[in-house]
Parts: sequence; C-alpha cells; structure tokens
Amino acid sequence: MSGPATVQVALQRFAPSRLDTHRRKITRRLCACHTPAMGGIETHCENCGAEATWYHGCRDRHCPQCQGRATRRWAERQHDQLLPVVYFHVVFTLPHDLNGWVELHPEVLYRLLFKAVWTTLDTFGHDPKRLNGQLGMSAVLHTWGQNLSRHVHLHCLVPGGALGADGRWHPARSNYLFPVKALSRHFRGTMVRLLRQAANQGQLKRVTRPGEAGRLLDHLMALEWVVYSQHCLHHSASVVNYLARYTHRIAITDARIVKVDAGSVTLRYTDYADHDRHKTMTLAGPEFVRRFLMHIVPKGLMRVRHYGFLANRCRKRKLAEVRCALEATEPLPDTRPARPEPPCCRRCGHRPLNIEATRQPMRPWRGPPG
Repeated sequence: MSGPATVQVALQRFAPSRLDTHRRKITRRLCACHTPAMGGIETHCENCGAEATWYHGCRDRHCPQCQGRATRRWAERQHDQLLPVVYFHVVFTLPHDLNGWVELHPEVLYRLLFKAVWTTLDTFGHDPKRLNGQLGMSAVLHTWGQNLSRHVHLHCLVPGGALGADGRWHPARSNYLFPVKALSRHFRGTMVRLLRQAANQGQLKRVTRPGEAGRLLDHLMALEWVVYSQHCLHHSASVVNYLARYTHRIAITDARIVKVDAGSVTLRYTDYADHDRHKTMTLAGPEFVRRFLMHIVPKGLMRVRHYGFLANRCRKRKLAEVRCALEATEPLPDTRPARPEPPCCRRCGHRPLNIEATRQPMRPWRGPPG
C-alpha cells in the first residue's frame, strides 16, 4: 500500500501513541494542517461556477507545508536592513560526541552554542590586528543532516566589515572573513569552557556518571572542530533570500519524500561524503518519525538570533551609523518578492474567489494521532 508522499502522511501513519507534551502538540498540529480538523473557507468561482473548500494551515514552525509563507514574510521584514557590502556565510558545527548531551539538555547546549559562536566572532572582530570594530551577525540553528541524523550547527550571515569606535567602517580584507583554523580553535575553547561552567553549576543534571563531563570535555579539546567560511553574496535582495532559506528550513521538506507505504518511508538525500551524489534511502516508518521528532526544538527557543550592530535592541540606530560610515544614504532598490496572490479556481484559474461560508475546526488538538 502506498499513498501521498508527505511528512504529514508519515506522521499520521507512524507517530507513536506515547510522546511528551511538547512533541504531542506539535505532531497533532502537523497532522491536522490543511485538513477539516483546522477549519477553512468554502469558495465559489464566478467564472466557471466551481465550488471548493480551502482548509487552514497550522502555522507551526516545524511544519513543511507552512514555512513558505513564513519565509516570505521574514524576507520582507529583513530587506530594509541590507548593507552595500560583501556578506560572509560562516557555519559552526558541534562535534557528534556532544549529541548525547544535546539529547539530554537541548536547551542548555543550544543556548551555549549561540553564545560561543558570537563570543568567537566578536573577539575576532574587535581584534586590532583584524577589523578592530563591532561585527553584525544573524545566526540560524540547524540540528539535522541530510539523512535526518543529529548534526547540530549554526548558519551565520555576517556583513563583511566592522563598525569602529571612531565611527568608520572597517571592511574585511579577505574572501573568508577570518582564518578558519583560528576560528575553529577559539570556538572549541570557548564552547568547552562554557560547558565546564554549566556542568559545575549543575545545569547538566542528567549527565550523572562520575567524571563523565570532565572526560568528554578533555576529549573534545583534542579534536579538530569544523568551521566553514566563505564570502557568498553582494548587496541585493538575494542576500535576504539566501539567509531566508536557512531561517525557516525544517528537517526535511515534502519534496524530498519519494514514497510512504505501509511500513516505511523512502526519501532523497545528498551524500556530501560521496562527492555530493544524490541518493535515496528507505527507513522504517517509526524510525523516520523518530528522526523527524528529534529535531523539534524546545518550547520558546529562538532558532534565529541577531547580534552586534544587527541586535534587535540597537539595530535601527547602528545601521544608520554604518550607512553613514559607508556614505550609503540612498535606500536600496525595492526588489522584495511580490506578495502571494489570493487562491485561484482549481478548475479554470480565475481569481479572486468568492467566500461563501466559513468552516469551523472539527475537533481540538488533544493527544497524538490515533
């Protein structure tokens, strides 16, 4: 037996009956998205007379059906913050040796990851031998790899330069922003130090084996941590679109699901270890759901954060100072993506449609799908 190949169908078929409250609510929302359970509107086409029902989305940040609109809205809000400078894409990755701690204390590890990354970049930015000023950074948390395994890393988009204390703009002098090996070692030392402090303060309560924290952290200091850095795009709307791809991307999209049958899910993935070859893999249905639910972030955790002169509390004032330093007083051309048009008739393509009635949700979200 096979059917529609979507994450929603996989969750409806294979989601376990026993889940923690947070994952149970999210699973319920994803299973109800664009179904009668969400309610909707009934429409009538004046052109051909066709009638149709459009069901509401769940708008959950983990839903693959709802993130397109969220991405567009986010890109529209960010467009006015673009600077006429080169931007750099920097990725900081946690070693897989920490995956066990991420499972036990995700809120602690994710918080410290953001802090360690910004501490590292901010230190390099203020170094008088480098940029000698304040950087700006937008960082996005990702927790997955192509095969849905746990792979925790931060995607950072950094304008190529720093705002000096003298009010001048100090542009980056290379095509990789800072030396990658130096970034890696500073990031490693900062993250290990923060983890030691968290362990000593009792924030890692579920790490209970005697001496485990010290042994693992000593081992991590002997490893090479992965940091990637490359200049990516110049000032244009494509900078925002580039970052938007990462801000609202979830563990897997429906486009990568090949087949969902009675007992398994087949998906496409890119094998970066094998020359970026495109492959398919088949997972047992419950295993696919387990991997997907593994990437649901803790309640209230902000996956997208801004730092330096892009921080929310000072962004407007600081960006004005940067633009003044760059002598870029003229606004950038408005090349924001057009707002999506209202739905068209499924039969003839005519728009707009007349709303004849509103359908209320059929049932509340209680418990995991049966």
